[in-house]
Amino acid sequence: MHRVSIVVLDGVVPSDFAAPLDLFGSVRLPSGEPAYDVRLCAAAPKIRTVGFNMELESQLDELAFADTVMIPGVYPIDSPLPAILLEAISDAAARGARIASICSGAFILAATGLLDGLRATTHWLVAEELQKRHPDIQVDPNVLYVDNGQILTSAGAAAGLDLCLYMIKLDYGAAIAAHSARLAVMSLERRGGQAQYIVNDRISHDHRSLGPVLEWMEKNLHRSLDLEEIAENARLSKRTLNRRFLEQVGYTPIQWLLRLRMRRAQHLLANTRNSIERIASQVGAGSPAVFRKHFRRIVGTSPQEYRRSWVSD
Repeated sequence: MHRVSIVVLDGVVPSDFAAPLDLFGSVRLPSGEPAYDVRLCAAAPKIRTVGFNMELESQLDELAFADTVMIPGVYPIDSPLPAILLEAISDAAARGARIASICSGAFILAATGLLDGLRATTHWLVAEELQKRHPDIQVDPNVLYVDNGQILTSAGAAAGLDLCLYMIKLDYGAAIAAHSARLAVMSLERRGGQAQYIVNDRISHDHRSLGPVLEWMEKNLHRSLDLEEIAENARLSKRTLNRRFLEQVGYTPIQWLLRLRMRRAQHLLANTRNSIERIASQVGAGSPAVFRKHFRRIVGTSPQEYRRSWVSD
């Protein structure tokens, strides 16, 4: 039987460990036998979290027998990490165990060094901080989960369910994973990625030198702006403007403008009944066809599917 060990520590996010505990624990083989042996373990017998305390029977030596180690998120993200915990996770990985994090659990996984040089994700609210603390990791805030083979990461708590279903599918096939999804009353695979839940791209306070031009761009989204006009407003050459944008926000001015337009479109899709054609015009995205193309590329789903996710008929 596949053994899953879920590591918890003080400050663990309850939904992050409850999701894999429940989902893996509910999986049954065609014979009716459980597919997984799921256990909670910790470095201490008592764990404090929001609203309640827990007493656990299994300690970290449980990881020596795990086929899969799940690392839920903690709050705050700078909670102290016991060295014995990081060592136990690293040892489990060294002997071939699959290691997966949920939400801010990526910070714990990153502290072991196992994510160095790999692509990873976490909740979009803290993705920038993860990238800042661990520059050797390629942090992608737009996806629900990332599979690097032995090492996997997922976004927020709901994305943890997506990851668990994906792992069940890897372990036992699509039929058993689909049955597990039905029991959980969710889709086996959600369309789109985490990007569809991000309302605004956040700018660090370190980027104040671009503040005026960023605000001007946002106020003029409906217009057909080009690089020359943006540079003129910023009182910079086009070359200097491109360089500063890439240094400070990670995108060229035109790329940033397009992202602003799609974020505004997300707001309009969720909060108005305006047609796709009108929204395309309101955000200056060109024809409806061009708008749909850019929206899917940046948000990860179509405008119609995005609206259905947020608006009740």
